[in-house]
Amino acid sequence: MSIRNTIIISITIIFCLSCGSAKKSNTVSNKTKLETQFKQYKGIKYKYGGIDRNGFDCSGYVNKVYKNAFNIQLPRTTKEIAKQGKKVSKSKLKIGDLVFFRPTSRYRHVGIYMGNDEFMHSSTSKGIIKSSLNNHYWKKKYRYARRILKKQ
Repeated sequence: MSIRNTIIISITIIFCLSCGSAKKSNTVSNKTKLETQFKQYKGIKYKYGGIDRNGFDCSGYVNKVYKNAFNIQLPRTTKEIAKQGKKVSKSKLKIGDLVFFRPTSRYRHVGIYMGNDEFMHSSTSKGIIKSSLNNHYWKKKYRYARRILKKQ
């Protein structure tokens, strides 16, 4: 094999490897950004209508995280957030997707998917926490998910 062919093959391999890892590193970056936000606000109490460290409701927390982590301003209410992005099936959830629940007939809840069937949210009883989508309660109340982030 000539030196020229060796160089062309080497450049092609390097190019293919670098393209293949770009998507994964962005997902890791999204996960890191979300974990940073979770650590920053973990344990802050729930407060109806809350949008800051004095307390968050679920949409207030999702708003704060999306603004801080991705510089994306979402609407203020869960009802309005639910109209954003595109609907995705539960089996195709990606880190950063918004997950929606219907705990009661008139109350809606939203959280942010973190991977491995976990989501972070503002719980009325425990404040900012992570919960499992497989938890009996959340599994029954799950309704749908929406994807806001374009690069995953």
